[in-house]
Amino acid sequence: MNRKTTVEASDLVWFKSSYSDGTDGNSCVELALTPRTIHVRDSKDVTGLSLTFTPPTWAHFIPYASEAR
Repeated sequence: MNRKTTVEASDLVWFKSSYSDGTDGNSCVELALTPRTIHVRDSKDVTGLSLTFTPPTWAHFIPYASEAR
């Protein structure tokens, strides 16, 4: 997992995760996919840092994240 600067992250195409929800409409995670990385950021702070995962790391992370409600 690596942290990306806003300059690097600004070139990515972001979309809202289908797993994002919340009653206030602001509880959203956005993703940007490349062939070798999955980038994740908070939609409330699009100019902030994003996290970068490799596909195997992302695959291990998702089951844990989906249970942490």
